[in-house]
Amino acid sequence: MIVAGKYSFNGGEEFIDKKHKRLLEEIYTIISNVDANEHRKKRSKEKTMRGRTLFSPKSLNKAFSSGFYAKGWEHVKVNCDYPTHYYTKEYQPKELTKGAFREMDFVKNSLGVEVQFGKYAFMVYNVCAKMTIFKKMGYIDAGVEIVPIKRFADEMSTGVSYFEQFVWDLDNRGVSNIDIPVLILGIDV
Repeated sequence: MIVAGKYSFNGGEEFIDKKHKRLLEEIYTIISNVDANEHRKKRSKEKTMRGRTLFSPKSLNKAFSSGFYAKGWEHVKVNCDYPTHYYTKEYQPKELTKGAFREMDFVKNSLGVEVQFGKYAFMVYNVCAKMTIFKKMGYIDAGVEIVPIKRFADEMSTGVSYFEQFVWDLDNRGVSNIDIPVLILGIDV
């Protein structure tokens, strides 16, 4: 695969290039080692694409996981102990939520990476909430979000979000004082 687009959110590219240059080179190597054509194996059942063979996000995620784990990146999962003191007196749940967690795909030397072939809301959540939380918890100081460009997303199931849409929204949202530096990489076959 190739990196077809780059977007520096809150100085992400500059920060990562300065502080995590070797890790960024590793990320580019991992991306280039994924042969997307090996993952064109999902037979569509959708009305608008019935019978077409599409790229499988699940299979692509496994390929990226293999590449990152082979280079020593780790999956980070933190348990969530949800507070209960915000419930009203009238509402007292019989059973509290158990087993809740947040996770980051890959972390190494304070750099977090998320690979996202899902719905748009997950991309926004990763950059505008999850990465901020993981920074506050001391796991990362910057992030990289790897997403398909539109042309690549069009060869997956409907609803997969893409780089161009994400960049437009981040540009128009602007940067908040809690946002961390993130480099968004748009990938293609």
